[in-house]
Amino acid sequence: MSFPPLPEPLPAPVVDNHCHFDIVRGDDELSVSDGLAKAASVGVTRIVQIGCDLPSARFAEEASREWANVIGGAALHPNDAPLQPDLEAALAEIERLVTAHPKMRVVGETGLDFFRTGEEGRALQTESFRRHIDIAKRHAKTLQIHDRDAHEAVLAVVDEEGAPERWVMHCFSGDAAFARQCLDRGAYLSFSGTVTFKNAGYLREALAIAPRDRILVETDAPFLTPHPHRGATNAAYMVPTTMRVMAEVLDEDLEALCMTVDENTDRAYGGSW
Repeated sequence: MSFPPLPEPLPAPVVDNHCHFDIVRGDDELSVSDGLAKAASVGVTRIVQIGCDLPSARFAEEASREWANVIGGAALHPNDAPLQPDLEAALAEIERLVTAHPKMRVVGETGLDFFRTGEEGRALQTESFRRHIDIAKRHAKTLQIHDRDAHEAVLAVVDEEGAPERWVMHCFSGDAAFARQCLDRGAYLSFSGTVTFKNAGYLREALAIAPRDRILVETDAPFLTPHPHRGATNAAYMVPTTMRVMAEVLDEDLEALCMTVDENTDRAYGGSW
């Protein structure tokens, strides 16, 4: 695996609203400083660094303090939650981290994943999700939801617990019908490099029906590298490739769409940074 070349810069700034600078794939490694510089060089001027276990949540909190253009999120990933030896202690540490600094604005990524977690772990996974929703609501944080093969179960929990004021379906993976269900409940839909995949027409249909003020973009780097570099190691600087496909799907001027998505990001995370 290797990093793709830098894409053509965007005509206006955009935020990568879900990134993992701390995760290294194989021998491919990009320091935070280099990753931020490369991203900024192509118009990706701000980053949301997401934690998905206790070490990465601590990394996100440190990065949000150190880098002016980074905000952080902390949570137990749904696949990680059932593995905790002491779920209560782990959730207490997540709550401490998301309240440790004003730039920790996100509780996420939390949610449900029925692809990798079997029946034996789903009760704990669901309990963890409920608790993360509660943390987000009590501290007025944005909730970022991971949903893999669990669309209806995710919405059932959101309906039972009540969604926080701001919540994001990270790496949106549903069709247009599911998009409408999420949008009707007030969600932002965040599209990753998967929307560029040749076999992802259903995602492009979901994007096409989304109101312009509910659309976000992300990389989920180092994963989900957009076409035509699928399989390479992803990085925040690859947002322009996804944005260009999104503009084509929506038949929108690229610069205007960049400005809209950037404004959406500020609303989704409680203001600029």
